[in-house]
Amino acid sequence: MPSLMALRRRAVNLLWFIAPFAALALVWVVAVELTDVPSRVFPALAEVWSAGVGMVADGSLWQHVGVSLQRTVTGAALAAVISIPFGILMGISRPVAAYFSPILRFSVALAGIAWIPLATLWFGFGNRAVIFIIFNAVFFSLTYNTMLGVSRIAPDMHRAARSLGAPRYRMFTEVYLPGSLPSVVTGLRIGMGYAWRGLIAAEIIATSAGLGYMLFLARRFYHTDIIVLSMIIIGLIWLAMDRFLLAPLERRTVERWGMVAGATR
Repeated sequence: MPSLMALRRRAVNLLWFIAPFAALALVWVVAVELTDVPSRVFPALAEVWSAGVGMVADGSLWQHVGVSLQRTVTGAALAAVISIPFGILMGISRPVAAYFSPILRFSVALAGIAWIPLATLWFGFGNRAVIFIIFNAVFFSLTYNTMLGVSRIAPDMHRAARSLGAPRYRMFTEVYLPGSLPSVVTGLRIGMGYAWRGLIAAEIIATSAGLGYMLFLARRFYHTDIIVLSMIIIGLIWLAMDRFLLAPLERRTVERWGMVAGATR
């Protein structure tokens, strides 16, 4: 059971987290009231709330959110399966790293949105194009960070494992992968940020479902309440993913494996 002090600290942290959003909502309400701006230009908070309630009731919001999350998980999982072993290979082989590092650095700058035109030409309009964009956004960041993580493993760990006769698969599972995990998770967090932005952009262009498409469709019919609602949901989902999934995973990984790596130096 958490102590009273821990509960109080969590409550204070939650209030500090909510405070800027509450202030922004207050400014929104006051600004709309004072300026009397037409709802077609910028909707009132109550109108956005009403649009959200309606989309929850008819199930369309859950459909768009579910499709976007499914694409994100699929693309990121495919990228992780390929990029982590490839990054480890680059980390343990200087010739491979020297050959591919310039390409990785170049591609990180282009990952995600820049590939949308080619993705639609190669895969057409639909899930495959969007999943490719997510894969692309995660792959290069995760590969590069995995390579950096392996290269930072203390040499003593390599020598100790080899002196004990560890076969290659055990070097992978007990030295390279655990030793690189802090960098792997950091790369995943960065890549997912690129992927989420790429997902929304790709869904605006290449699909007929998802949060990006919901945003595009609302703009097409001048439903500014749904446009703003879409923006809020996109931001809140990423905020929840980063704060409650990726950031804790990164912190716990660094606490578990980072300290172990630090103790060997």
